[in-house]
Amino acid sequence: MSKLKEIREQKNMTQEELAESSGISVRTIQRIEAGTQPKGHTLRVLAKALEIKESDFQNLEIEKEDPEIQEEQISINYSLIKIINLSSIPCILLPPLNILVPLILMFKLKQKNYLAKQIISVQILWTILAPITFMLGIFLKPGPTLTLIIMILIILSNVFIILRNAAEIDRNKKLLYKLNFNMI
Repeated sequence: MSKLKEIREQKNMTQEELAESSGISVRTIQRIEAGTQPKGHTLRVLAKALEIKESDFQNLEIEKEDPEIQEEQISINYSLIKIINLSSIPCILLPPLNILVPLILMFKLKQKNYLAKQIISVQILWTILAPITFMLGIFLKPGPTLTLIIMILIILSNVFIILRNAAEIDRNKKLLYKLNFNMI
């Protein structure tokens, strides 16, 4: 049973009632209950009509509907995921290594799951954006002191992301900073 149908039935709503309160057609609701993922506006109005958070609705849909992700969640060792996440910190000053070390650990520790891929994807994105930000900072010719401050802020931003994700893995078994897609 889809999560939308489950929540709708818990709230004692028919598809027609949900369609009326959300402004979404009954046919769209039927498609979502059959397995189509709601996105954008549809996701927002359904979550509002059902009085749940969008992110909760989306996460529940993924957990219930995608057997591959559901299987991965069973085999996730959160201690190892945290190690993969924290392994980027010693390599922050050498940006390619902050991707390679977690990637190697992901394979060695046999944690090829959604969380590990998200951790590496965030590091890939940071590795792309950090030099661009630095170059833009230098292009503005702020002077040597401000250039040094920009470099330190770029590095500290990655440390913050890594540590904040590690804390979120401990608390809620998920990532706080993640992308809506995987780069690997």
